[in-house]
Amino acid sequence: MSAQEISSTDIEAVLATGSRPTLMTAVKRLLTAREFPVTAALVALVLFTYANNQLFLSRQGVKDLLLNATIVILLAVGQSIVIISRNVDLSIGSILGLTAFATGTLFVNNPDIPIWAVFVIVSLFGALLGALNGLLVTVARVPALVITLGTLYVFRGFNNLWAGPTQYFADDRPDAFGDLSVDTVFGLPIITLGALLVVVIVAGFMGRTRRGRDLYAIGSDPTAALLFGVPVGRRVFLAFAVNGLLAGLAGVLYASRFNSVGATTGNGIELDVVAAAVVGGVAIFGGSGTVVGAAIGAMLLTTITSSLTTLRVDKFWQQAIVGVLILAAIAADRIVKLRAERRLQTSEAHHG
Repeated sequence: MSAQEISSTDIEAVLATGSRPTLMTAVKRLLTAREFPVTAALVALVLFTYANNQLFLSRQGVKDLLLNATIVILLAVGQSIVIISRNVDLSIGSILGLTAFATGTLFVNNPDIPIWAVFVIVSLFGALLGALNGLLVTVARVPALVITLGTLYVFRGFNNLWAGPTQYFADDRPDAFGDLSVDTVFGLPIITLGALLVVVIVAGFMGRTRRGRDLYAIGSDPTAALLFGVPVGRRVFLAFAVNGLLAGLAGVLYASRFNSVGATTGNGIELDVVAAAVVGGVAIFGGSGTVVGAAIGAMLLTTITSSLTTLRVDKFWQQAIVGVLILAAIAADRIVKLRAERRLQTSEAHHG
């Protein structure tokens, strides 16, 4: 049959049989994606708040939402890499504080230092702190929860000793550096665009490289991963180092975003970061989840705070809602795992 002989009915039949399964498959994948519930919750929250206060989605309102989420997004992306490998880093807030104060120190002691050099130096400083965590976890073979709880206090103590009563303010930094969190491109803050670029790069690393896939294998079953030749120690060390690098980058952006940095900068933010990753679909027991989901989780948690503040809801309820979301995320992850185990058992019984 020539091309001219194909009728419109034939074309419609081909399209009907060929496209519908593909469309249905795509829709099914979307609805069953780990990121879908948190994305739907974020959209619903924004729409509900906007319906009650239309200034919520004004140009300045959107800008504030994105700026508030930027730092947590970077930290959640780094934390998700560690959690996927079946570990956790509780020292992330202390690393943020140290690197933010280091940023202020560099500008005060070296007024002519290029901004790009500050980004490089401080990010590497964060990577060094993260690498120290990774070294302790892999060499001492002590659970990361214990190690990083210790380094949380060590880093925080060092920051208190280093900073003392000193605080660096907006006037201590170049105007161009402060403008990074003020200027926009297409209505989006520059530092938020930078954070989104990081999300894309890390997502590609986790999903398309051998090292990234190894971290998932380690999180699923470290012993099996080791038997299959995965260098577990080196991969876990890498996860902590990258996490520290991103925390260092977040520290630089924190110094640009906020008016002051000092000894207490970053205190307590580690729990918000872990919560963002878990709410975003990263399994607390490791082996599954995405950095994109963690970023959306960070956006959801920061939007909850902004939304409830806009609606004049008591701060207690803000914290309670975050707690409920964490419990729901853990419960959902457990249900998914149980279903997967049952399907595997059913499949093995059928083929057996």
